[in-house]
Amino acid sequence: MNTRAIIIQGFILLVALIFSIRLFSIQVIDDEYKLAAENNIVQKIVDYPFRGLMYDRFGELMVYNTPVYDLMIVPKEVNLSDSSDLIKLLEIDHQTFVSRYQKARKYSSILASKFMEQIPNDFFAKIQDRLVAYDGFYVLPRTVRGYQHDMLSNTLGYVGEINRSQIIRDTSNYYKSGDYIGISGVEKQYEEKLRGKRGLRYKIVNVQGVEKGKFRDGAFDTVSIPGKSIHLTINTELQEYAEKLLKGKVAGLVAIDPRTGEILAMVSTPSYDPALLSGRDLGKNFQKIREDSLTPLFNRPLQAMYPPGSMFKTLQALIAMEEGVLRPREQIYCEGNLIGDLAPIGSYDVVKAITYSSNNYFYKVFKRVIEQGEHESRFIDSRIGLEKWNGYVNQFGLGRRLGVDIPNEQAGLVPNIQYYDRYIGTNRWAFSNIYSLSIGQGELLVTPLQMANLGAILANKGYYYTPHIVKSVEGEPALKIEKNSIDIKPEYFGVVIDGMEKVIEEGSGRRAYIPDLPICGKTSTVENPHGMDHSGFMGFAPKDNPQIAIAVYVENAGWGGRAAGSTASLVIEKYIKGEISRPWVEEFVLKGDFLDEKQKKTLKEMNMAKLNQ
Repeated sequence: MNTRAIIIQGFILLVALIFSIRLFSIQVIDDEYKLAAENNIVQKIVDYPFRGLMYDRFGELMVYNTPVYDLMIVPKEVNLSDSSDLIKLLEIDHQTFVSRYQKARKYSSILASKFMEQIPNDFFAKIQDRLVAYDGFYVLPRTVRGYQHDMLSNTLGYVGEINRSQIIRDTSNYYKSGDYIGISGVEKQYEEKLRGKRGLRYKIVNVQGVEKGKFRDGAFDTVSIPGKSIHLTINTELQEYAEKLLKGKVAGLVAIDPRTGEILAMVSTPSYDPALLSGRDLGKNFQKIREDSLTPLFNRPLQAMYPPGSMFKTLQALIAMEEGVLRPREQIYCEGNLIGDLAPIGSYDVVKAITYSSNNYFYKVFKRVIEQGEHESRFIDSRIGLEKWNGYVNQFGLGRRLGVDIPNEQAGLVPNIQYYDRYIGTNRWAFSNIYSLSIGQGELLVTPLQMANLGAILANKGYYYTPHIVKSVEGEPALKIEKNSIDIKPEYFGVVIDGMEKVIEEGSGRRAYIPDLPICGKTSTVENPHGMDHSGFMGFAPKDNPQIAIAVYVENAGWGGRAAGSTASLVIEKYIKGEISRPWVEEFVLKGDFLDEKQKKTLKEMNMAKLNQ
């Protein structure tokens, strides 16, 4: 019996010892349970940081923060007998009040949650003095984006409240429900720089929800850190002018400083007022904009893909000369019977062929590049030639993303041997299947940004800097800008540039001519199987020491020298000279009546054919 009693007593002591050790661990060593208990009486208040501002290249403010207020509720503290007066003050109905109160109470009766979000500053100013009389409500200041100008909407992007899927994808674990995040454009691309860092404050409340002071004297409080401000490369005056010219049209325009790769202007029309996607009506306005049949959310300079058309002939000439199948001053007789052409029958060299945009000339030149006789089979020979050609074209930034610091850039399409193998069959295609590439048509697709960059390459005679739209962040360079060189000898660019100058002086780009400002350019009337042809232009100015490279596409506007060429020349003149010396050209562009009588007749016939289908 004594042995059994000793065993039982020892067991009881062992259990007591285990419980004592565990209690000591919980109460003294391990803070987990202590913190869990404290969380029942500690309220966490988020201090949201000011988002970084945006300035243009000259320091003019473009995007700023405007104050709004979230009205927070602690249900336990609310006196429901005051609700009728509060409902009138907040200008909501009784059903809305009850619904929001019940939602908050379901979340927690003693912890704060959002009752009304993004109250505008003017409305808050009207109610703030009376709001303090209602227990259980307090205001959390926040900011939303404000805009100095109604422009550059798609490029700047917008900010919205983060959703659940974005939180799940957030590998940094920074974001919480209720945070704002850049959704598109520069706001999205530079989110980590612009967002800042939120602060936190902790306060103690008792079980009745009454505030009892700071938690641990504010030892765990943190101060919010404002986001970093950025300077864009955009020239505000030029941007406003370019948007004015293209208002009411479906178009894309990009202007670049070829010396740096800085984007001076980027226009996508139709567009929208950026202020519509800021503040409490963002969701409602976004839905309206998204449902617009003219797709104003579509950023045409980066996302729209068109055939380059005759602008591509400049590149074809350079490749042929570098490959040694064409001499700069070589004369090639063109009978005009190989491919449709507006250029007259006769002999052409590079300068004349670019000036008058001879399709037959570039058909023959492209054939020399593709069929160099390196293999006895024309099918295999064409594969060898196309692979070489692709290597050059890709160096010009076509068929791939240039790496601009704005999201959703499209790569376009430059067909390679795998493309034709897939759609025609291996060793079953040759030059006769791909000759439309010679004049920038066929399967080729480019973006306006890529064409503006081509203008920069021509201006620099063989290299370009990666296009970018952010110049600096808090005074420090935003990016490491790379110089990209093309494997084509600089001397070959001279004859191409001479031809581009003559396009403006005596060719299809005569509307762009300015006597004291030598512009080098190339027009494109881009074939469009869905309607009237698109108008395209690519070029740079001045000829010596170029300061601006530009590309313009105006959809369904016909000849490249009318809509796109005129628009580009006005933007060039505005940038370099600061004023417009040709008001008649400006009036022509603003009016937007670009089609000549022959094209109007064609358009009428096309519309009649659609009606009869």
